Amino acid sequence: MATLLAPPIDALLLDFGHTLCDTASSVEFITTWTSARGLVLSASDAQLLWDDARVRSRSGEEVAKGRDRTPALHRACWTALWAPLDARAPGVADALYDYETGPLGWTPYVDTLPFLRAVRERGVRVAVVSDVAFELEPIAEAHGFADLVDTFVLSYRHGALKADGPALFEVALAALDVPAPRSLMVGDNNVNDGVGISAGLRTLLLPHAPSGGPRGLATVLAMIDGLRRVQTS
Repeated sequence: MATLLAPPIDALLLDFGHTLCDTASSVEFITTWTSARGLVLSASDAQLLWDDARVRSRSGEEVAKGRDRTPALHRACWTALWAPLDARAPGVADALYDYETGPLGWTPYVDTLPFLRAVRERGVRVAVVSDVAFELEPIAEAHGFADLVDTFVLSYRHGALKADGPALFEVALAALDVPAPRSLMVGDNNVNDGVGISAGLRTLLLPHAPSGGPRGLATVLAMIDGLRRVQTS
């Protein structure tokens, strides 16, 4: 009887936010910014308001606004989400937006760079595929992993969101020149990253991981290595 082998993984399509990097220092930024201006906002209140905005940002109502299609809409949606913060500390919403769309606002998980280096050593091609309306290359460059990514496929550049269907994933596959059956999509959100299956991609969704710790990317390496061992055995 013939053995049916799963194809090896020759390319990875990786989500960015909360898959490779996290906004781990946002609350510290808020408290520092408000304190420097003589505004009163405790760290616990800042954390509560920021957490609430993040939860609301993932609601169907917010996602339906299509904030990741254009920079202007992205800024408007996020500053509106942070309106309760801004009511307590006027001006903080715009300041926080500028912070969270630049290199200082993002921190790679502790296993992100070792993971990307290991992937490069294995000859696996990498695309960052993100619903986002600001530049990710400067963030990757600042944190030392821009040269470990072959291409960045961002929603606002292509007028498509991951949740729209296969289009954004197909752009990434074409750029990598690797077919879908030999690729793997890795993300953290079933609403958008999970749509990778519509492009014929095997798709792995990682559970939430706390800031400052590992993201669990060793699972992806285990999949890559395991499939290669099967192919050569």
